[in-house]
Amino acid sequence: MSSSKRIVVTGASRGLGRVMVESFVALGHVVSGCARATMVMQQLHERFGDPHDFQTVDVSDERQVQRWARQVLDRVGPPDLLLNNAAMINQKSPLWRVPTDEFSRLVDVNVKGVFHVIHHFLPAMIERGSGVVVNFSSGWGRSTATDVAPYCATKWAIEGLTQALAEELPAGLAAVPLNPGIINTEMLASCFADDAAAYPSPEEWARRAVPFLLALGPDDNGRPLTVPD
Repeated sequence: MSSSKRIVVTGASRGLGRVMVESFVALGHVVSGCARATMVMQQLHERFGDPHDFQTVDVSDERQVQRWARQVLDRVGPPDLLLNNAAMINQKSPLWRVPTDEFSRLVDVNVKGVFHVIHHFLPAMIERGSGVVVNFSSGWGRSTATDVAPYCATKWAIEGLTQALAEELPAGLAAVPLNPGIINTEMLASCFADDAAAYPSPEEWARRAVPFLLALGPDDNGRPLTVPD
């Protein structure tokens, strides 16, 4: 279909990433996704088939991202919509009790992973002269809470990184830091426990979020946005 978009989604194996993949495919868009969960990526590849593609990639590993980006760009070309969704959260704890390796892992995935994906996809988008980069932030990228300081730190970093990137982009492109809202995912349950059930499911969220994402364009460059209720 002529209105079909090429969409790249990281963290595609579960939660918001999984429902975005399913929704975009159902609407006729071409989706390239990645996650660390090999079995889930294989299942998605078998379920949807060509022209969609799903690969096992750890976004914190630049070599893996570089190899994946080359495959995607060679196969379908630069994405119209690049969704940096992959992220993790720390086990709830005061900052001084967070293990060093856990803090480092959050930075590697939530910040460096976003950089790696941008580094290897964005030049092709700039060369074509169009495309939107959406870096998933959080309410905790614009506010704070106890026991999740490492996660807050990474999402505040995403806000700054994205808005600075937006100032660097040529006309025709956009970079958007996006707060998806509060959704009942495994990540939320790790913080809110049973109270997470009071919030919308990923499927409910996707019915609002997917049209919102597809409508983003150059005029949204640099705007800190939140998926509407």
